[in-house]
Amino acid sequence: MVVLRAHMCPGLELQLVRDLRECVCNAYLCVKALLAIRRVLLAQHTAFPVSGADLYEDLLSSTAILSTGHPRLDELLDSGLYTGELTELSGGPGTGKTQVCFGVAVHIALHLKQGVIFIDTTGGITATRLHQMLQTESSSLEEQIAALQRIHVFQLFDVFSLLDCLCSLRRSGLQPVAVGGACVRAVIIDSVSAVISPLLGTRHTEGMSLMMQVAALLKALVKDFSVAALVTNHVTRSVGGAVRPALGVSWSHLPRTRLLLEGPDRSTHSFSSLRSATLIKSSRQPCHMRVEFDLSWWSRSKEVPSAKRKHS
Repeated sequence: MVVLRAHMCPGLELQLVRDLRECVCNAYLCVKALLAIRRVLLAQHTAFPVSGADLYEDLLSSTAILSTGHPRLDELLDSGLYTGELTELSGGPGTGKTQVCFGVAVHIALHLKQGVIFIDTTGGITATRLHQMLQTESSSLEEQIAALQRIHVFQLFDVFSLLDCLCSLRRSGLQPVAVGGACVRAVIIDSVSAVISPLLGTRHTEGMSLMMQVAALLKALVKDFSVAALVTNHVTRSVGGAVRPALGVSWSHLPRTRLLLEGPDRSTHSFSSLRSATLIKSSRQPCHMRVEFDLSWWSRSKEVPSAKRKHS
């Protein structure tokens, strides 16, 4: 369904829209003119069928898989992050969401030599931490600096700034943030719920609308420019006490893949870098697959997995 607005197409003037909404039948409402407007609107807004063969060819030509740099997470994600799709990491405080985002950004920038847009909404990112991780992956200062240049950081702390940033990136075609000939292949947002959750609820009726605007822009960005999106989300508890991702059912349709991260048992009072990840939504893998992984992997790994292109 399309809501009629003035000037959506030639001939659709404001007064005509008002008359149509009020079902006013005046002599000047020419049936021929109305049918012409209807044809234009259908051509502009109707979804046209696409064959399965065309979809498959588009998959082969535009979809790439970006390794996260961690073999256990790649195993869970069916080889890594897929361009054209959004992957979500959800989890409570201390479960390693930000650390995973850092590791993924460093791996893509250093080993895959691709550009990364990192949108930080919590103030958690620091150049010092990124440089430390790069130092463990490469002894070359030149490579470290080149990788840092490929990670373009935006620090935004409200949903309106996030919307402006996504709109700007889409309008520019991601070109202004491409450094040294590297194409932007990944957009990371840590965290999307930090700027959206405070606006949801009965006291903020516009919050749902703003959340869906963010969702629509992210979806368009990853599809139009064939980039992979990775976002982090908080968790809530259901009536029965089960942990689930925040932002509700409407948001849950956006991510193609969702992982739930869990930390070590806090009752032991011992620090551990081990975490677990459970696949709770996927179109490629059986749900409820679970792996354990070490957050310190990106600080000691010397393997250099390459980007893969999807062929099947």
